[in-house]
Amino acid sequence: VQLQASGGGLVQPGGSLRLSCAASGSVFGINVMGWYRQAPGNQRELVAAIGTDGSPTYKDFAKGRFTISRDNAKLAVYLQMRSLKPDDAAVYYCSLAQGVQTYWGQGTEVTVSS
Repeated sequence: VQLQASGGGLVQPGGSLRLSCAASGSVFGINVMGWYRQAPGNQRELVAAIGTDGSPTYKDFAKGRFTISRDNAKLAVYLQMRSLKPDDAAVYYCSLAQGVQTYWGQGTEVTVSS
């Protein structure tokens, strides 16, 4: 399974970005796709995840500002981020978990700065 993330970039505080991630390869019907982030000096942390049935899970810092969605036909997952803060700056990674295996994309960098 390969994951290709895109959509990162430089945004001013309060701005928005939409991250996209497309999966390819041996993806089975039931899986969980998600977004993680890692800032310099910090551990990678979950941002949000969404199951094949469309049920989302958010970390507290993402609730109300971020929206995760997926397109099962395209094997894609998206993260709409609004009201971005400097603390949101990080490399964002998409993931796909199926069975006992978790696959990772290459990361896309989000910079929040004026």
